[in-house]
Amino acid sequence: MNGKIPVSAVLKYFGIMKSNRIFFLLTLVLLLLPAVLFAQPAEKRYMRKGNSLFHAKKYAEAEVNYRKTLELSPTNARARYNLGNSLLSQRKPKDAMKQYEEAARTERNPFFKAAIYHNMGVILQSQKQFGPAIDCYKESLRNYPVDDRTRYNLALCQYQLKKNPNKQKQQNKNKKQQNKDNKKNQNNQQKQQQQPQNQNNQQKEKNQMSKENADQMLRAAMMEENRTQQKVRKAMQQRRQRNVEQNW
Repeated sequence: MNGKIPVSAVLKYFGIMKSNRIFFLLTLVLLLLPAVLFAQPAEKRYMRKGNSLFHAKKYAEAEVNYRKTLELSPTNARARYNLGNSLLSQRKPKDAMKQYEEAARTERNPFFKAAIYHNMGVILQSQKQFGPAIDCYKESLRNYPVDDRTRYNLALCQYQLKKNPNKQKQQNKNKKQQNKDNKKNQNNQQKQQQQPQNQNNQQKEKNQMSKENADQMLRAAMMEENRTQQKVRKAMQQRRQRNVEQNW
């Protein structure tokens, strides 16, 4: 014997008739199903719920579930890609781009990697940043060369860039200027943050100097009072001496 017990022998042992075997097996499956579902990782449950909500066009609720998935599994590239899709569907392209960029760094499947770069290209194309969009579409096609939509968008961006070459140069110039302005604003903010601190330090020094001056004035007044008292005592002693002499 191979050590395995036939299911028919188990059913016969429990006295279950052949006509009731199907009912018994179905009941057993139904009893075990909740335990199997509960045993699934929580991140998968959140992921599936997010997908269901996304297909129901409840994008904000889907976003919540994708974020819960990422809390449990931060390196889950599919959840991050889906989160980007939910944000993009809520007209938050800047936030979506951040999620796509992060997903692109960790995704290993060529098909999904191509989808990520395709969506990044769509965002950049909608912002008329044709040069960066072309780079994204090319990267998408490297991972999935047969996608006609990506090839079409790539050709369209190349046409737009060729049609307006100076526009892209101006965009790059504006981007560099924006980076400079951002850096300048950060420096100004740091200076503004340092100014109150410097003022506080100056005020502390001023208060300290005022306290020292007050202490010096108090000591001087006390010394002067001591000298005055000594003079008064000396004068009184001399007077008593005179009075004694007079009495004598």
